[in-house]
Amino acid sequence: MKQITLGSQGLTTSALGLGCMGMSAFYGGATEAGSIETIRKALDLGVTLFDTAEAYGPFENEKLLARALGADRGKVVIASKFASDFTDDGTPLGLNGSPEHAHRAIDRSLQHLGTDHVDLWYLHRADPNVPIEETIGAMSEAVTAGKASYIGVSETSADTLRRAHATFPITAIQSEYSLFERDAEHNGVLSTARELGIGFVPFSPLGRGFLGGTVMRKADLPEGDARRNLPRFSDQAIEANLRIVDALRLIAKEKNITPAQLALAWAIQAGTVPIPGTTKVSRMEENAAAADIELTSEDLARIDAVSPHGAATGARNTEAGMARDRG
Repeated sequence: MKQITLGSQGLTTSALGLGCMGMSAFYGGATEAGSIETIRKALDLGVTLFDTAEAYGPFENEKLLARALGADRGKVVIASKFASDFTDDGTPLGLNGSPEHAHRAIDRSLQHLGTDHVDLWYLHRADPNVPIEETIGAMSEAVTAGKASYIGVSETSADTLRRAHATFPITAIQSEYSLFERDAEHNGVLSTARELGIGFVPFSPLGRGFLGGTVMRKADLPEGDARRNLPRFSDQAIEANLRIVDALRLIAKEKNITPAQLALAWAIQAGTVPIPGTTKVSRMEENAAAADIELTSEDLARIDAVSPHGAATGARNTEAGMARDRG
């Protein structure tokens, strides 16, 4: 897979990464053996960006990634995140952006990942009770100490992104972005990232499963799957949103690719580095192939026509989740 420079600070990654969250949290149905096999397949396909977080499990996803990578850890970029505090047994203590928590969190992530540094360390969510300058300042100390190579933020506003970058160079911002969720184009986050030379890493680039063709009705989601609580996944919303998928499927069929590959190729050509998640080897192979697909200007115009900003029915998150993500 082709390698690109993420942001302007010098970090090199594959054009497409692997989001590992679903292997340990929120979606359900994953097995450790299947997850490790998928990570190993990603390595074989040239994927070098592996995304995890302390909160996934909590802790279990970082540990899983460490076991899966083994001696190949030095060949990849590990991206992890911190924000909410936890006791050592995983009991959540709430959002905490204090410098003291940042120092604890990086040491704990290094322990769970079995490594001496995290390549890209994100602030998972900004703490409204702590100035972003204080949190980023503490994260920069991890860079100085060699515990993190680059730092990033996740789901911040354009203003917070500017303030963070003014405190210490931000390599990447991770936010939801897909053909189902294009707010980043309209709230200033994507344009601000481009202006400042900050890489953009879309999570859920397949619309949390819609664009991968895995969601046809709410009953398709496993018990305990967090998507069951999202407005976009009500039965009525799913029915409406599948009309968008059907239109995209026609475009994909003409190009002899899958809707998922169309969506990922679109994200890559937008200058972003998507991190689709999967626990299946076959899906990993399908997703990775999207890095070699080129869409024409006509393709892009047709995609925009059937999936413009605001086309999806239902909010992408709960009201509480949306409030948390406005940092």
